Amino acid sequence: MSSDSTSYERNQSSETDQPRSEDQTGPQRQSSGQRREGGGGRRFYNRRKVCFFCANKDATMDYKNPDGLSRYISERARIEPRRKTGTCAKHQRLLTKHIKRARHLGLLPYTTDSLKEIPNRR
Repeated sequence: MSSDSTSYERNQSSETDQPRSEDQTGPQRQSSGQRREGGGGRRFYNRRKVCFFCANKDATMDYKNPDGLSRYISERARIEPRRKTGTCAKHQRLLTKHIKRARHLGLLPYTTDSLKEIPNRR
């Protein structure tokens, strides 16, 4: 039995050591133990975003200052989410309130100008 087991091991190792040709056995598939290209593992460590208003106690948000609030609005005039801006929940609620007040007064847009344009109909 020992000679059978060694010959079996040699056959197994010789099959795995030699690369298979794709035309004989079809395309090769990767086993679950091998790493695949393009994903799976985390390559970069993203630094945790810190709330701008908590870090800078002197910084205040004001609905009368649209330049300060425009930092938290996307190109399509949407309020940016917390995960993107890094603000804490408390300041995100205040920020939303101030942006909505500025929109009501006309200091900030509700939508982008390109979406407001209506083509001429004749």
